[in-house]
Formats: sequence, structure tokens, C-alpha cells
Amino acid sequence: MPILVLIAAIAFALSPLLAPGFGGFDANQFPIPQIEPPVQPAGYAFSIWGLIYLWLILGAAYGLWKRRDDANWAAMRLPQVLTLAVGAVWLPVAQSSAVWATVLIWIMWGFAIWALVRAPRGGGSDAWLGRAPVALYAGWLTAASSVSLGLMAAGYGGMDPVVAAMLALLIALALTAAIARIRPDAIAYPIGVIWALIGVCVQNAQSGATSVLILAAVGAALLAAQAVLNLRRTPPMP
Repeated sequence: MPILVLIAAIAFALSPLLAPGFGGFDANQFPIPQIEPPVQPAGYAFSIWGLIYLWLILGAAYGLWKRRDDANWAAMRLPQVLTLAVGAVWLPVAQSSAVWATVLIWIMWGFAIWALVRAPRGGGSDAWLGRAPVALYAGWLTAASSVSLGLMAAGYGGMDPVVAAMLALLIALALTAAIARIRPDAIAYPIGVIWALIGVCVQNAQSGATSVLILAAVGAALLAAQAVLNLRRTPPMP
């Protein structure tokens, strides 16, 4: 299983080669074209994928090298392989079908949260190479999967894009707050969501959906406050 995790992480990191030039859903992939949707973070925010890919590979390599038989690491490996395997084919699917891409990203999210819940506890390498990369990945997926729902609601359901954006953000915030309570030691998880929310703020500062900007900013501030409280309440680990 440690070898499968590393192979899956590398395959996931190489998946952009299967969809060169992909920069998000095309506006015309939806019956109602989504042009500069307020739910979507500004383009720069997607650069976080570079960090996620690298961190997942480093964590998997360390797990194979130093934690091959560690039960604390073994618990998360099956869902980790499953989420990365689905992620490795997500980009080509997203180029052809926004609907199936939305289904797949929620499957990725489910397995990622399962892996996070079972991620190693403790400090040192268990925290920075075992728990943190999975947490950051799961956090970004929480935002991305909610964004996909917002795009689907506006693009297929005829919902006003601003209303769809606000509902999607509320879903992301509720999920993040709940999961952060389950794993208060996984600080990288809310950080991934906060990064996406800041990107939404930037996007709407440019395009003018003030209500979405305010909700994203307030949500980011509340998640940051929860993360600080979690840090204070979490006992120090060896």
C-alpha cells in the first residue's frame, strides 16, 4: 500500500499532461454560459495545486521510506490511494463534461476527508509529511467541490449566479467548520479553504458581486479564528 500511495501521488501530479491548457470549466460547457462566475476564485488561486502535488509526493515518499509499517500511517492509505486515483483522471473528464467532473470531484472529496480523519496524529514528520499534505488537499477540494455545485446550479438550474455562489460558499463553510472540529490538529485543512475564499474575494472585487465578496471575507475570517482556537485547545504533541 505505501508503494501504491506514491504511484498514485505521482500519477495525480502528472495528470495535467492529459489536459494541457486546462484553466477551469469553459463558460460554454453549461446550457447557461458561466462568464466570470462569482463563485469561482481568481485564477492565481489555482497555483496552490503545485504545492499540493509536491507535498503529496513528498509525504508518500517519506511514508514509504520511514513509515512503511506504521499503523498510524496505514489507516489513511486506502482512501488516499482512492482519492488520488480518481483525481488522476479528473482533468480529462472535466474537459468534456462538467456534470461528470462535478460527480467525480465529490467522490475525490469524500475519500480525501476519509483519509484526513484517519491521518496520523502527533508532531514532527507525522504532522508535516503525514497529516498536512492530505489536509491541504482536502481543504482545497472542499472549496472546489462546492464551487462546482455553484457552477452547476447557475449553469444548469437557471439560478442567479450570485445566489448560487452564496449557497455554494455556505456549503463549503459548513463542511469546513464541521470537519475542523473533528480534526482540530489538521490546521492545513482550513488554510486550503481560506486560500480559496480569498481568491473568491479577489475575483468579486474585480467583477462587483459585493455580497459574495463579503460572505467569502467573513467566512475566511471565521475559519481563521476557529483555526487559532483549535491550535490553542489542541494539546502539544511529542
